[in-house]
Formats: sequence, C-alpha cells, structure tokens
Amino acid sequence: MKNTVVFQLSNKAEEPKYQQLVDGIKNAIAQKELLIGAELPSVTSVSKSCKLSRDTVFKAYLILKEQGVIDSVPSKGYYVAGETRKVLLVLDTFKAYKEVLYHSFVNNLPDNFITDVQFHHYNVDNFKTIIQNSLGKYYKYIVMPFDNQEVVSVLNTLPADKLLWIDWNIHSQPQCNYVFQDFGQSFYDALVAAKEHLSRYESIHFVYPSYTNHPMESVAFFKKFAADFKMKYELVTDTKDWKIAKHTAYISVSDRFLGQFLEQAQELNLEPGKDVGILSYNETPMKKFIYKGISVVSTDFKTLGTLGAQFVTQDGSMQHYVPTQLTIRESL
Repeated sequence: MKNTVVFQLSNKAEEPKYQQLVDGIKNAIAQKELLIGAELPSVTSVSKSCKLSRDTVFKAYLILKEQGVIDSVPSKGYYVAGETRKVLLVLDTFKAYKEVLYHSFVNNLPDNFITDVQFHHYNVDNFKTIIQNSLGKYYKYIVMPFDNQEVVSVLNTLPADKLLWIDWNIHSQPQCNYVFQDFGQSFYDALVAAKEHLSRYESIHFVYPSYTNHPMESVAFFKKFAADFKMKYELVTDTKDWKIAKHTAYISVSDRFLGQFLEQAQELNLEPGKDVGILSYNETPMKKFIYKGISVVSTDFKTLGTLGAQFVTQDGSMQHYVPTQLTIRESL
C-alpha cells in the first residue's frame, strides 16, 4: 500500500521545488512518518498533489536514489531504503565566519543527514526554548554556549553522549564532548608572532566594545602581552565617538569597528599598514580582499565545522582545541 504522507512546498522559499521535496521526504523519514521499506507515492501522484511537473518530482526522486535514501523496483515504484537522521546546530549569531563553519559542517555530513540551524543571540530564554523544543527529536546536538549561568542546567537536559559543545569554553564540564577555540594563550602566542609588526607603532589599542560578546579572556592575555614586551597600550570600550590616531595599531574583535577604522583612515588620508595599523579578530572570506588585505587573528572555522561533523558521524567522545593563528596582510 502506498504511503499517504503529504509534502508541503512553498512558492516563496528560496530553494527550488525539487530540493524542497527532497528535504520533505528526508524529514518524513527522520520523523518516522516514513519507515524503511515504506512505498513512496508515485511520481504522478506527487505531481498532482503538489502541483509539480513530473520532471521536478522525478529529479527529486533521482537525487534521493543517488544518495541512497530511497530505491526503486521496476514496475513497482520507489521505497525508503535507508534511515535519515536529523542534527541540531545551535549557533550564537549568523556572521560571515559562522557561515564558513556551517558550510564546513553540512558539507562533511553524509547525504542522509539533515541539519536544522537555530540562533540563540545570547538570549537565555530563547536558548531554553530551542533546547526544550528539541528534546528527543535529534540524533545529535552541536551547541555554542555563552556566558549565562543557566546554560549548564539547560544543556544537562540533553544526552551527554549526543551533545558537542563548540567554539567557546564557558561553563563546560571536564567530561563533556567539545571542540573549542582558544581565546587566551593561543591568542597571546599570535600576538607574539605579530610583535615585529605591532612594535612599529607608538601605541596599541585593543578595541573591545561594550556591545561585544567576545570572551573577556582575550583582553587579559592582550594586557599580559603588552606588559611582557613593555608596549604602550589602551583598552577601548566606547566606540561611539572614537577617533582614529596616527601611529597607532588597533586590535579589534568587532567587524563593525573595522568599518569605522577604514572609513576614518580614508577620510584622513591615513594609510593602513603605514600610518595606522589594524589586526582584526576572526577570518572571513572577504578580509583578504578588503583594502589591500586585512591582517587577522583567527581560529580555523572550517576545521571547527569539520570536527563537528566528525562527532556526528562517529561514535565515541571528542575533546579538541582548534588553535588560533595569525595571518599578516597589508593592514599591519
């Protein structure tokens, strides 16, 4: 008997109809609405019920067949051949470098995995809702924590062996699975590697705006670096009325500030890398092309995503730090 699952497609969605159908069938399998061995509706049936061309439906079925999710028997039709698993990826906010992480993560998962992405925006109520609504619905959970005491109790509601803490080591427990970047010693080591460039300037300003959620740990290790190498420095937390200063190097955790810096440098005819310097936190695909290239200190977000996918697809625990690295370009 053919299955009567109804697939909901949207005319407003950015994804093409065939991909919506592929995702809908995978979701139905992941949610046990379609079990292994279940017969799928015929191409003609789906074409009529979803108001699609037969070619569109056939393309979706062909993709699923190539991925091993479904198979077919001549003169009998298509049936579910394999299991589909859903994964929840909870990020803080969607920024350019998080997009690198996301694509690395999904591109390293097998075709029978579906990734749902949610953003907590550092809001604990939003975070609670995301986790509570996800309980029992996902094969594994990849979650970015943040600085709130309730994070631990919320994440403790998830099965520990199915949860991976990612990006920031805040409130984690020794036994948990994690893939973190190092905002402390590794950042300090990157500054040491940049010392020759930074020492060309009269002063170094660490720009840590009041609105940032970047770990304060980096500020402590910046101060240690400045003290160890006897460099004049300032900590800038208010960027509202900030003015660029000649012969000064800036280290910024905010891409918003990077825009301010470049705008003022252009207005005052100050050349980055000569009159002023900038070292930006977090690599993005565009920073190598902005101006003549923006120097960055950054973890490898592609590796973060790859290791996250590895946790999903393999059994066992994972505890790994991805180092912070320095990339010198014309801006410093």
